[in-house]
Amino acid sequence: MSAQNFLGIEKEFSSYNDSKVVIVPLPYEASTSYMGGTKNAPQAIIEASQYVELYDEESESEVYKKGIYTAEALSFTGKVEDDFSFVTEIFSGHLNKGKFVVGLGGEHSLSFPVYRAFCKKFDNISVLQLDAHSDLRESYEGSIYSHASVMKRIYGLNKSIVQVGIRSQCVEEAGFIKENNLDTFYAHRIKKKGFEDEIIERLNENVFITIDVDFFDPSVIPATGTPEPGGFFWDETLAFLKYVFKEKNVVGFDVVELSPIKGLIHPDFTIAKLIYKLIGFKFC
Repeated sequence: MSAQNFLGIEKEFSSYNDSKVVIVPLPYEASTSYMGGTKNAPQAIIEASQYVELYDEESESEVYKKGIYTAEALSFTGKVEDDFSFVTEIFSGHLNKGKFVVGLGGEHSLSFPVYRAFCKKFDNISVLQLDAHSDLRESYEGSIYSHASVMKRIYGLNKSIVQVGIRSQCVEEAGFIKENNLDTFYAHRIKKKGFEDEIIERLNENVFITIDVDFFDPSVIPATGTPEPGGFFWDETLAFLKYVFKEKNVVGFDVVELSPIKGLIHPDFTIAKLIYKLIGFKFC
């Protein structure tokens, strides 16, 4: 077992050349609000993943045997545009080698340079955002690259965005959604009536998924910078994501905004298992 790779799997199933999946740790934190700590998330998730069972009883499979390589955690200079260019370059390199790449955040602002690599690689692509917040501010606290502006930056690359689970935003964001007819599925609407098929219909054939862990209810994931009540639970979230993977070609995903809390291990473990389940949805 290797304590430095996702799931701690043996070299036979974690070498780069023989792996279908590449995990890229992104310990980046520059603009988090309220509670910080997202830079600690990648290592916490990797450590928790050592205790995730490799056999999945739902699919009756051991998907790790497809090969899961864990890259070295990226280092950042503090110069935002340089750091973001570096992230895009790294992800593009893996995608051009035919890998299914997973970003392990870190704060949500990193999803912009991560997605930029997918946007360059794939045509007819949509972004599926699972999140409590719209993240559509033009800028926040003086930065257009804030975590609160990440989807506005992605919108500048591709207007095919579907937001799911939103339950917190400012009036500026609400106006932008209405003016531009964005596909935003608010939590209060989804909870009254399922919208799975309608969401699928709004997505293009290729889909990149960005998951802010505050999509989940705080009772599931309390370890996040701005937890919002009224979120979603494990079974309903996994059932929805399984449906997305079945109906669309998911080309990659990232998971962001976990802020580990010392002594509280279940959020780290839950996110590690989520990542492994999604890899299983792709390859099983």
